[in-house]
Amino acid sequence: MSDPTDKKPVDELTGTETTGHVWDGIEELNNPLPRWWLWCLYLTIIWGIGYVIAYPAWPMLTKATPGLLGFSTRGEVARDIDTFREASAARDAQLASADLSTLADNVELNRYAVSSGAAVFRNNCSQCHGSGAAGAKGYPNLLDDDWLWGGDHASIAYTVRHGIRNEADEDARYSEMPAFGELLEDGEIPALVEYVRQLAGEEHDAALASTGEPLFADNCSACHGDTGMGDREQGAPNLTDAIWLYGGDRESLTQTITYSRFGVMPPWGTRLTEAQVQAVAAYVYQLGGGEADTPSN
Repeated sequence: MSDPTDKKPVDELTGTETTGHVWDGIEELNNPLPRWWLWCLYLTIIWGIGYVIAYPAWPMLTKATPGLLGFSTRGEVARDIDTFREASAARDAQLASADLSTLADNVELNRYAVSSGAAVFRNNCSQCHGSGAAGAKGYPNLLDDDWLWGGDHASIAYTVRHGIRNEADEDARYSEMPAFGELLEDGEIPALVEYVRQLAGEEHDAALASTGEPLFADNCSACHGDTGMGDREQGAPNLTDAIWLYGGDRESLTQTITYSRFGVMPPWGTRLTEAQVQAVAAYVYQLGGGEADTPSN
């Protein structure tokens, strides 16, 4: 143990006690901390203690300590959402009961519908249709004018509200293509593929296509029509426009005919408010592929 009477060395130039640490001949002075700095330190310590008492701070097994003030960032967000909903309640009520076919006549409401519909689309629809609504293999492109079930305001809103081929909504749009691999004989599917490619105006084997024509008439025309132009009442695609949901190359067409396709869309009417359904329908309509509305009787 060091002798308590020993004193630390003192710097000769300043007369200040040193810590005894020396680096390259430079001694470290043992200057006291500035008083203002110490007071700032003490104040931050006091503030920190007060903060952990007043606000959520210490993590527990399932949640943090609530704090005396009961503050919650989740609560703040919920209050902001409630404030927004209260502010837009009148417009939402107006939009929910609006006739979408005449929505464009109300410039302000139409602008609100499109902007709010864009937010609904990004949050709920972009995962399948893409952020730009251009779709992907198996997910329709909403920018073009090719619609399986109709592209006027009412048809789009119905599709959004009830969905397609789901079991949750009895009013969902529904159609099912048979798996012709279980119905046709060997060699018939390649012939049918060539005929479908002929309908679309794509390169094809004429000899096989002529064999596939009666097969198409017997097995496919009931849904797609005698000329292959489809039927929106059944959601049967137009096969003459060379727009393919799952691909129009021979391999993709073979897969489709052999095993069929069965895409499912959820019924958003059970998850969204009617105003949100109307809004997203208005947004999708104005993306570029919307069709003229059918006059109501």
